[in-house]
Amino acid sequence: MDRGTERDAPPDRRAGDGAAAGQGGAGRIPLAVVVVDRDGLVSHWSRGARRLFSLAKEDALGRPAVDLLPVTGALPEESEDEEAGPYGAYAVHDGPGPGLGASLDGGLSYPSAGRARLAADGAGRIDVLWWAYPLVGPGRERLLVLAADADGVRTDGVRTDGAGPSERVTPGFAPHTGFPGSEELARRLPEILPSVSVGDSARIVAQVLELGYPVLEFSRNDRVPVTPDWGVPRRAGRRGRAARASAAGEPVPEDPRDEGEDLEYAAVRERLEFLNEVSSRIGTSLDLARTVVEVSKAVVPRFTDVAGTYLREQVVAGEGFDEGVPDTTTLWHRVALEHTDEPGRWDDVVPVGEAMPFPAHTPFFQCMTTGEPVLVPRVSEEMGHAVASQFEKRDIRPLITGRSMLVVPLKARHVVLGFMILLRHPERQAFNDMDRVTGVELAARAGLVLDNARMYTYQENVAETLQDSMLPQIPPRMAGCDIATRYLPGTLLGRIGGDWFDAVKLPGARTAFVVGDVMGHGLNSAAMMGQLRTAVQTMAALDLPPAQLLRNLDGLAQRLGDAYLATCLYAVYDPIAGELGLANAGHVPPVLVRAADGRSELLDLPTGAPVGVGGVPFEAVRVPVEPGDRLVMCTDGLVEVRGEDIGVGLAALCESAAHPAASMDDACDTIIRALAATFSEAGRGDRKDDVALLMARLGGIEPEDVAEWRLAPEPSEVGRARAVVREQLYDWGLPKLADSAGLLVSELVTNAVLHSHARPVALRLVRGDTLLCEVEDDDHALPTLIDARPGNESGRGLRVVSTLARQWGTSRTAAGKSVWFELTLPRRR
Repeated sequence: MDRGTERDAPPDRRAGDGAAAGQGGAGRIPLAVVVVDRDGLVSHWSRGARRLFSLAKEDALGRPAVDLLPVTGALPEESEDEEAGPYGAYAVHDGPGPGLGASLDGGLSYPSAGRARLAADGAGRIDVLWWAYPLVGPGRERLLVLAADADGVRTDGVRTDGAGPSERVTPGFAPHTGFPGSEELARRLPEILPSVSVGDSARIVAQVLELGYPVLEFSRNDRVPVTPDWGVPRRAGRRGRAARASAAGEPVPEDPRDEGEDLEYAAVRERLEFLNEVSSRIGTSLDLARTVVEVSKAVVPRFTDVAGTYLREQVVAGEGFDEGVPDTTTLWHRVALEHTDEPGRWDDVVPVGEAMPFPAHTPFFQCMTTGEPVLVPRVSEEMGHAVASQFEKRDIRPLITGRSMLVVPLKARHVVLGFMILLRHPERQAFNDMDRVTGVELAARAGLVLDNARMYTYQENVAETLQDSMLPQIPPRMAGCDIATRYLPGTLLGRIGGDWFDAVKLPGARTAFVVGDVMGHGLNSAAMMGQLRTAVQTMAALDLPPAQLLRNLDGLAQRLGDAYLATCLYAVYDPIAGELGLANAGHVPPVLVRAADGRSELLDLPTGAPVGVGGVPFEAVRVPVEPGDRLVMCTDGLVEVRGEDIGVGLAALCESAAHPAASMDDACDTIIRALAATFSEAGRGDRKDDVALLMARLGGIEPEDVAEWRLAPEPSEVGRARAVVREQLYDWGLPKLADSAGLLVSELVTNAVLHSHARPVALRLVRGDTLLCEVEDDDHALPTLIDARPGNESGRGLRVVSTLARQWGTSRTAAGKSVWFELTLPRRR
């Protein structure tokens, strides 16, 4: 390639470049090395950077990198225009260019390369080739930038296709290729990073190795590396001599050092391939246990013969922990052990699942407290005895003595989550410094994967705990009905959702059934579910009609936020009247199984919109039911699978709900199994969403177990109320309750007579699981329990009721209010 006319530049900037280029390209090309920290400030500025950018090191350190790389234009892709010049036409572009600019601003997470034009002091324009390596790991370094003067690699070359002189200078990356100078760059790069520690420089070199060395393509078949400013690489020199000998017709001289350097390069390449393979094999899921097994199996036997993984006790439990430095009291769980020894040799001595602390004199304690790897070339008998002392009666010395050991920390965000103990057989080559670098890189990748799994497990545990605390413990029987429920979490990641069910005891021996589903999954959905469930319970206790309750719930969801949406089905069962009152807010319709003929049907309800939408009316319907009928309510996770019509699931629900079963629990299990089988046969796989299922057998209350009276609002009716109650209890065979019930009834009727306006006072006794007594009047003011002082003439009646009754309460009715109490029935012999 024709070098062309050299542009004006300071003399020292051009010194030595032309001679090297004239030798064929693999020559002395000064390299600028700049390291940028996580704040975007320069932390290292090499001598090559001083020459290329004409700025002293003391003036560069600590300054923003974007201010120190004065690139005023970026070169476009290769131009075919011959008049454009040897480097192509310049684009009208200010700033460091899209690749380098994004790298300096932290916007790129992959290596980038480019050509740019640099504004030199007094030298016009200089073409610069640059490479940017984003760095990962625990250090402060965020970016490594390598740059070179493009004019230093211009040389004579002829295109192999005969088209004449090549006019291309293309920067790029050459990962895992054996071009001249690659080994030397790996060996010498730490020497030009004097402000970086040995460990961090080794980490940076490992990443540059994996990402690829910078190279320049200046013809169709030849490549030249951009190497640091230390002269011609040895292998490049030998290749140059071989090329000259071949051109002169002389035999190619052999050098025994070639084989050694080829072996060294093969070792580096093998380690890079190993790290890439490990990276592809670990982290396939967010399950912590599975991730641990993946990490252990990835390193045995290729890198080590024994791999034991230890994690903090809190990490295994999915709990939070103090992120301070561990101490001798910190418990570490052995979560995995992979080895190539004969089966069972390690199982009894170091079983998986054991938890133990580690003494301060062990290399394990040193690793976990410093966060740095510990290399023991060979475990001596003395060290083996010291390590074995913590295993009590189990002798671990034969398993570790004489072996090479490497202990690497599993870290994430500067916190030690655990460590890996790697052991090699005595006959295998001992761990060396290169193995230590490889082990650290392996542990860094594994630590990030484990931390992701740990954080997911922690969040999942929090959501499960929150959800479990909010799901009700429903008694199997309430007034006039038997109840069975099921809750099944989903099988997708973030499976914790907002599905819930509930059964609320209402006045008048009635029961409210609720099933709801908050849209979405995760902790937020579980928290919203708790708020809505509490609101439903509160409003149900106020005995609001179903449609009014959903309207109020819709208003609450809107006040909580725009993202609060949920479906809800609310039903009230009156066992005395033998009817259901239902209202629906965008939920799956319920199924009613008739006891008379075993027929099941989807109840046709006004669908409504999910609560939180706002502005949509809710309607309630009444459905007559008979004793023995069964009501089935569920969330859409049971009947709906992605890609399948919901009608298929609803049909399967109706069919399975109609199957006879020995108990309510068996009936629930039958429904779940039938729906799972339906979707499996359709090829839709396992259920992915949460499932909430509530089934109630509506037993009703027989007319002979209900007694009602109408009393005039006069004081004389109090005595009559006591009398009729006593007489009814004797008829029911409950004489033991006559005195207590008569006293409590007289208190409630007295209050009703005092506050009633015109309507008669209603008195009702209901014999069910308990004895229920209700007194209704036409006054809307609810009585409250107060402390009656010695001089007060009233206020003691409700105190007596509260003391003697099993439960009592008040509620508003359409005509006024109702005050009720319950007494426990005596056990039947």
